[in-house]
Amino acid sequence: MTFGISTHLFHGERLERRHLETLKAHGFDLIEVFATRTHFDYRDRARVAELATWTRDLGMSVHSIHAPICDGFRHGQWGRALSNASSQTSHRQEAIDETRAALDAARELGASFAVLHLGLPRGQTIPPGDNDPGAVQRSLEAIAEAAAASGVKLALEVIPNELSTPAALADLLNDDLELGDAGICLDFGHAHMMTGAEDAVETLAGHLLTTHVHDNNGRSDDHLVPFSGTINWTTTLMAIQKVGYTGPLVFEVADHGDAAGVLTRTVGARRRLQAIIGDGLDLHSFVEN
Repeated sequence: MTFGISTHLFHGERLERRHLETLKAHGFDLIEVFATRTHFDYRDRARVAELATWTRDLGMSVHSIHAPICDGFRHGQWGRALSNASSQTSHRQEAIDETRAALDAARELGASFAVLHLGLPRGQTIPPGDNDPGAVQRSLEAIAEAAAASGVKLALEVIPNELSTPAALADLLNDDLELGDAGICLDFGHAHMMTGAEDAVETLAGHLLTTHVHDNNGRSDDHLVPFSGTINWTTTLMAIQKVGYTGPLVFEVADHGDAAGVLTRTVGARRRLQAIIGDGLDLHSFVEN
């Protein structure tokens, strides 16, 4: 099992080559690009081409792009939210258009997946008429069509709202919507705040395309380094191996005022996760024999 990391760690800064060099120096060749225009301007073709050049020169690859969820992130403050589940047509259309632009960037970067939030998470201000199931279904079909045209698979993310529980997402993929080869991004931290990470793995078995790896205390979405919260990583990783997931584990940790320290601790967490996976494989082989 391979590991990647999201540029979410540097979300408060404009993404530059030095950020990628830092990730590469810490053993990360696979990245997810967080598409917020103040961080990475996915609408600027020159910036997209520049990022493609950096990753190629450094021997890195873009595994996925995180579709836009707000119009900016400055000084630790989230900008105006973008919601594809708004019952207001103009708001919903804006979110669709921004996602389409990010999908174009994903194609140019050679990304395999686009991670997509459905609606707004709990803890955010949710305007009246938002997180509307009918609205999000209309958005999804339009976005899925754009994803197919870009050759990028949609990975619907587990987030803490009623549209995006593991059960709700599994039902959505089993509906008659035209979603092509869409699947799931299992965000372990978000799942831990809902039904639990292990339960989410079982519910979404067969639909998993990619992951977000971070930790919390089960109540607030802190995006901590694994082993800093209360997720049981041993049982969670055993569960994900049991369902046959072989894709990457992509860290989505946050800068809590010490990005360098967070990255160092993430490298330590990676070693611990690798050890758990290795032990799990040894046990599996022993049982089979």
